[in-house]
Amino acid sequence: MRVTTDLWVSALLRRVFSDGGFAAIVKRGAGEAGAVFVLCRNRLGEVWLFGPAPQTSYDSARPDDRYFSQLYAGDDAQAIEARLEKEKRFDPDIWVVEIEAGQTPVDELISVTTP
Repeated sequence: MRVTTDLWVSALLRRVFSDGGFAAIVKRGAGEAGAVFVLCRNRLGEVWLFGPAPQTSYDSARPDDRYFSQLYAGDDAQAIEARLEKEKRFDPDIWVVEIEAGQTPVDELISVTTP
């Protein structure tokens, strides 16, 4: 059984904080099953946006896991805001979580797949 989005996001925030990073919920979506977008920043101003991976990326042996794919990488904050606004218009129940990872790399905090 898949955990609720609210619980999953809480666990992500706790893990980021425990590793010396910072995390905040930018937009709270549907508590039970909202899609999660993760915005990652580093101290050099680089930004990455990760969103739900396509269904073809999911492993049939682990159907309850959450997988993410990289949607953007760079330093243009306006491009990310435009992308998130587009996603919010499509689905107003999305979650947006911003993190600045500490000791643990982002790809270890969330399951990132390549298309």
